[in-house]
Amino acid sequence: MTAGPIVAVPESCLEAADQLLSSVVRGTRGAWPRACAWLLRLALEAAMDDYWWRCHPEVLPMRARSPQFLILDRYAGRSIAARAGYAWSALSRAGHHHCYELGLTAGELRRLREMVATVISDLAAARVGHERGSDDHD
Repeated sequence: MTAGPIVAVPESCLEAADQLLSSVVRGTRGAWPRACAWLLRLALEAAMDDYWWRCHPEVLPMRARSPQFLILDRYAGRSIAARAGYAWSALSRAGHHHCYELGLTAGELRRLREMVATVISDLAAARVGHERGSDDHD
């Protein structure tokens, strides 16, 4: 029997990020902010995959994330797309080590965590076939 691909579940990624944000996790000293950023980004990407699979499966073969975020406003609405794009960009930047920059603080990660949770919820509730609809003026 062949095992299928490992699929991230947004909620489990959020729970793991919450654990890093709320308690000391052994072995993560100094690395927990970046690990938390990667978990949050993974949660957002899993929610995007679920949205595209459910609403517009023709987008799934496009494995690059940037184009998926660029067209999200057309399908899910401008407000969702703006929050999703901002969170993904901030988390992508935070996930990479830059010796000349400070990492994100716990407060910044909590704010991004709430934004990601909202985007996940909004994408789960987004209806199929939404194109340039009511939230176009957000």
